[in-house]
Amino acid sequence: MLSSRVRYPRYAGSFYAGSKESLRRQIEGCFTHKFGPGRLPELQENGPRRIIGLICPHAGYVYSGPVAANAYYQLANDGRVDLFVILGPNHQGIGSGVAIMDRGVWRTPLGDSEVDGDATREILRRSGIIDADETAHAYEHSIEVQLPFLQYIYGSFKFVPICFLMQDLETAREVGQALAEALKDRNVVIIASSDMTHYEPHKRASEKDRAAINAILQFDEELFYSTLESHNVTACGYGPIASLIVASKKLGFKNAELLSYKTSGDITGDMSAVVGYAAVAITK
Repeated sequence: MLSSRVRYPRYAGSFYAGSKESLRRQIEGCFTHKFGPGRLPELQENGPRRIIGLICPHAGYVYSGPVAANAYYQLANDGRVDLFVILGPNHQGIGSGVAIMDRGVWRTPLGDSEVDGDATREILRRSGIIDADETAHAYEHSIEVQLPFLQYIYGSFKFVPICFLMQDLETAREVGQALAEALKDRNVVIIASSDMTHYEPHKRASEKDRAAINAILQFDEELFYSTLESHNVTACGYGPIASLIVASKKLGFKNAELLSYKTSGDITGDMSAVVGYAAVAITK
């Protein structure tokens, strides 16, 4: 599934629709869904560019797509972005502890998105913990599922994918610091890809996730980790979220807004064992 130049779509036809037209219709359905923003996005070329970061879920689009659409709708209103850095957890256990893909393109049914080699080299130069490792990305869905939303809005863009197998606080802080140093002069948005609590009753999952989200909104990565532990919050991308918090603070961004929170139970009606999904925007 992976060559030195093309990272082929692994989850087209499963997590999201497998053909160009059906995928465009599915994404549009996420935007117009009752749990989405309710309308299609229009890229505002001269938007205010206040957003530095987003937290977006990465489940199948039928479950988490409408929640993610709330974040991408705000992004479209915010203006043209030159570079995206997408941080995702490593669900597969393959590859380096923190792995960046430093060249090539990622393909989806909507087209190819190019990895920004200059940005990846600068991030690698600033960090002693990130490795250039394609294998970690070969079967991972958390970054792949964000790309079609970005392609729908922006068409062509450059991005940097970073996959976290190690998600301890020290690692997250080091990556966040490196990102802030490498990206300080770039028109960039950092996307932390994460679902929240997994496979608990809706009420309990919602309560746990609200506590974790409150720590995020306070821009306190240490409180976020302690809340995960004290409430047993099984968010899968907590390292990416913490790195986003650290980088945002270093870059001078201080406001966070919860755009949407739902669980899979809100979509399916089965409240017995849900997964939580949150969309958060970090702005000036």
